[in-house]
Amino acid sequence: MPRTLIHNARLFESDHARFVPDCTVVIEGERIVEVARERREARAEDGATVIDAKGLALLPGLIDAHVHVVAASHDLVGQTTWPVSLVGAEASRIMREMLERGFTTVRDAGGADAGLQEAQQRGLYAGPRLFVSGFPISQTGGHADMRPRGARGPGFFCACAGLGLVGTIADGVGEVRRAVREQVRTGANQIKIMAGGGIASPSDPLEGTQFSIDELRAAVEEAEAANLYALAHAYSPRAVTRAVEAGVRSIEHGNLIDAATARVMKREGAFLVPTLSTYAALADEGERLGWSRAMLDKLEQVKGRGLEAVQIARAEGVPVVFGTDLLGHMHGRQSGEFTIRRQVQPPLEVLQGATWTAAQLMRQEAHLGRIAAGAFADLLLVAGDLERDLAPLARPEEGVRLVMQGGRVVADRRSAGQA
Repeated sequence: MPRTLIHNARLFESDHARFVPDCTVVIEGERIVEVARERREARAEDGATVIDAKGLALLPGLIDAHVHVVAASHDLVGQTTWPVSLVGAEASRIMREMLERGFTTVRDAGGADAGLQEAQQRGLYAGPRLFVSGFPISQTGGHADMRPRGARGPGFFCACAGLGLVGTIADGVGEVRRAVREQVRTGANQIKIMAGGGIASPSDPLEGTQFSIDELRAAVEEAEAANLYALAHAYSPRAVTRAVEAGVRSIEHGNLIDAATARVMKREGAFLVPTLSTYAALADEGERLGWSRAMLDKLEQVKGRGLEAVQIARAEGVPVVFGTDLLGHMHGRQSGEFTIRRQVQPPLEVLQGATWTAAQLMRQEAHLGRIAAGAFADLLLVAGDLERDLAPLARPEEGVRLVMQGGRVVADRRSAGQA
């Protein structure tokens, strides 16, 4: 079995949010087998590969807990007319670029399916480990009901091929249960439900609630029956409170929460996954890209509240996880989330949210998000003093010197005068 030693590294202990100097990590196959928190002279033995970190920061592979790898266009409605083969090809490019930035795992919050996941696992597509939600579940007129206001009937879109951001529409407890069971059947790792209004949808008020309490509880119950969990799109205090009291594990976005809502989240053990970079991107480009006045007005309501929501959540002890939620060419801004988060979070806390806390949310802490024996050897070597400045991660083409996934080097920038 291939054996690799990485030595002379400043290792990020993500569960404690601290760096430890002079560490050595031993890898066999795709897993870490030993972590030595001491200086050790490493020599090639039995054909082992030795990587001298030269004092660079050694991080667990980054986790983005809110992506849409099939969102190849900002025009989500227009993309529904694309051949599914083209959507898959575009997704492979998006995934490869995420991996090259250092994101070795992503949680897809709607759109990707088990086929993309298997393609990555087989090595057909280079990309992060995928945790897929399948189709998001929406009520009629909810956030994932993308039919224009004038369209009637259920047949405006066909999502039968399995890829796309159009939601599964379900009304009533029975339909919700069936919709969740269908996502489980087709291979979802978690269930996405739309618990409130959104920016990109044409007919729902941003601060409204979606689904009845009984419907929300039915979705959570069906997810838990399959040993999965539910995540909920929600912005307003009322929508967030209803969702977490129904049992959802994470709130996506949550820009409009107040302290009382954050206390409910803490009490119920919920995580917050802000997606701040998408609002910055859409504020810059939404009008040029042809977003409607109604959508831009909703964007204006939330874009200035995202940082405040993070502050509120932190003050109440709610764990905050890294997410981005970008679309089309805006995927290129993924690493910019580090710069935005730095305005309200200490650097090591931001790093923890993109590693250990994200793995906890996903119930993957035995395998992902930290550098420990038994975990996948998903590792980064990064330049700079990350305790003070996250700019090397925000500019990965300069700062991320090496990306390893499952014990295999997938990007190496140590040469070309950068070591």
